[in-house]
Amino acid sequence: MRTIKNYLRFFAAVQLLPALESGEETLVGGQAVLEGVMMRSPHAWAIACRKPSGEVVTMSEALDRPSEKHKWMGWPIIRGVMTLGYAMNLGYRALRFSANVAIEDIMQDGSESKATKESQVVAKPSKPESREKAASISSWLAALNIVVSIAFFIFMYKYIPLLAATELKKIDPALGGRIVFNLVDGVIRLLLFLLFIWGVSLWKDIRRVYEYHGAEHKTVFAFENGDPLNTTAVQKYPTFHPRCGTSFLMTVMLISIGFYMLIPYTTFWARFASRIVLLPIIAGVSYEIIRFAAKHRGSLFALMTAPGLWLQRITTKPPSDDQAQCAIVALDRAMSLEKERGGELVIA
Repeated sequence: MRTIKNYLRFFAAVQLLPALESGEETLVGGQAVLEGVMMRSPHAWAIACRKPSGEVVTMSEALDRPSEKHKWMGWPIIRGVMTLGYAMNLGYRALRFSANVAIEDIMQDGSESKATKESQVVAKPSKPESREKAASISSWLAALNIVVSIAFFIFMYKYIPLLAATELKKIDPALGGRIVFNLVDGVIRLLLFLLFIWGVSLWKDIRRVYEYHGAEHKTVFAFENGDPLNTTAVQKYPTFHPRCGTSFLMTVMLISIGFYMLIPYTTFWARFASRIVLLPIIAGVSYEIIRFAAKHRGSLFALMTAPGLWLQRITTKPPSDDQAQCAIVALDRAMSLEKERGGELVIA
C-alpha cells in the first residue's frame, strides 16, 4: 500500500514539475522533490532527501551548460526553450531519485527500526545496491509517466479549453470572434490550472512537497544575499521567488492568449495543432520576460510576473527547520562541486 502511495505521489509531482523548478542556467536554482530538495549551480547539481529515519541521503553530479557547448543555444528565445528542456530533464531525474529513496526505504524490511533513533542532519550515502534495485522497479513506471504526463498536459491544457470554448461558441455565436474566443479559451485553461494546483495542495503529501518548495526558495534567497547557510538565516526569508517555475507557467498562460489571437485558423483541429506548435515559441518568450523581470523588479514586465508570485501562496508553504536543512545540504553539495570545477556564479 505504501508503494502505491509513493507511486501516486511521484505521478502528482511529475504533473507539478514545471511549477516546482526554476529554469535558469546562469543562477543558483532548485526544485522541490519528494521529501527533499534539488539544488543546482551552472556546473553542478545536488539533491538531498530525508528518510523517515532522519538520515539525509544525497547525490551530486557535475553539469555542462548547454550554451557553453553550443553558442546558438544562448541566443534569446532559443535559450529559453533549451534551458527549460534541460531543467525539466534534470528535474525529472531528481524526482526519480527521491522516489527511489522512498521505495528503497520500504524494501529494507524493517532494518530502519534501529536507525529511527538516529534523527541526524549529517547527510549519508545510502546503499548503492538498494538504490539500484529500487530504480529497476520504478524504471518502467518512469517511462510510462513521461508518456502519460505529456498526454495529460496536452489533454488538460490544450484540448479541453479549446473544446469548451468551441462548444460555448455554438451556444452563443458572439463568442466566435478571434479575440473573444481566445480570451474564453485562455480563461478556461487558467481556471483548470489553478484548480489542479489548488486541488493537489489538499493532499498532505503534496503539501509537504510545497513546504520543501518554500525551503528551496528561502535558501536561494539567503545565498543570493550572501547570508550564511544555516536555518536561522534561511528561515527569515519569504517563500516567494520571482524565478520560480510557478511564475513561469503563469506567464506562459497569459502570453499564450495573445499569441493565439494572432492565429487566423478557425477550425478546431487547426487551432489545436497551432497551440502545440507554438508552445516552444511561447515558452521562449516567457523565459525572456521572467529573466528580465528578475533583474528589473520595477519594470512593466515585472508586473506581468506578479500573478505567478501570488500563486506561490499555494505552491510554496513555510518549511520546518528540518526541511530547510535539506535545502541547505543540497546547495552546499552543489556549491562544493561547482568550486571544484572552477565555476563562477552570476548573481542577479
